Amino acid sequence: MASVLYIVVPCYNEEEMLPITAQALLKKLDSLIALGRVSKQSRIMFVDDGSKDKTWEIIEKLSNAAPAFVGIKLSRNRGHQNALLAGLMTAKDRCDITVSMDADLQDDVDAVDRFLDEYEKGAQIVYGVRSSRDKDTAFKRNTARMYYRTLEHLGVEITYDHADYRLMSKEALEGLARFKEVNLFLRGLVPMVGYKSATVKYVRNEREKGESKYPLKKMISFAIEGITSLSVKPIRFITFLGIFVFLVSIILLIRFFVIWCMGKAVAGWATIVISIWGIGGLQLLAIGIIGEYIGKIYLETKQRPRYIIEKDLEL
Repeated sequence: MASVLYIVVPCYNEEEMLPITAQALLKKLDSLIALGRVSKQSRIMFVDDGSKDKTWEIIEKLSNAAPAFVGIKLSRNRGHQNALLAGLMTAKDRCDITVSMDADLQDDVDAVDRFLDEYEKGAQIVYGVRSSRDKDTAFKRNTARMYYRTLEHLGVEITYDHADYRLMSKEALEGLARFKEVNLFLRGLVPMVGYKSATVKYVRNEREKGESKYPLKKMISFAIEGITSLSVKPIRFITFLGIFVFLVSIILLIRFFVIWCMGKAVAGWATIVISIWGIGGLQLLAIGIIGEYIGKIYLETKQRPRYIIEKDLEL
């Protein structure tokens, strides 16, 4: 019996791109159903992440026009990761497999066929991986590589050049549902679920319409979220840095004491000023990093809902 597939697409202010994306996904879903690869009960689920434009109105019109389209509306904007999780957790009880992707259609929809190939071979999670970053600017390409290497050195298990284009089986989704973090970084959480996985390479397309929802400021914030949500090594780094600075201060103390015993004046107010500024800067950096973790602990202990669904068109 063919598997029920849900394609989960988080949306935020995508009124320009959504009709194009819907048409492309419907064409792909119809072809998969015609080939007998997925069930006729398969759906395309749009998740409106508190959009301020006509995104939800478009989703409602699509749902009324064709049964293949369904949608859920969050009560307010909760961010891409929470919107994606909301869609996955809602689809979990209605399907056998999900494929998550962004609404900008930069992810190649034809790669879904190869996702299903890997799933049929036994993979419970299939990661869509960009075959190259030639279309990116040199700055974005280099910073992305540096970020992935940093995460790897910090002990985070992550797939290079993978965003949120992936297939997950019902079993894998059940595993993901057991993670209760409020601070979400799904690219790092999904590998922690385990199960057999595979990768599929694809060429990433250019966005046809609309603007990117990830400007530099959001990318930096997302990067910090990924590091602090999945690794405690930055705090350990502060510990080792403190030990190092302490040892250096002891060595300098001994040196200055020896110079004083020799009757030589200790030259330089500059040394003192530089030391004060240097230690002060390190202290502020340490406090800032520790503060990031304390803030996350604060949010986790409150156990606030990660999202609230206002409307579900399938119910």
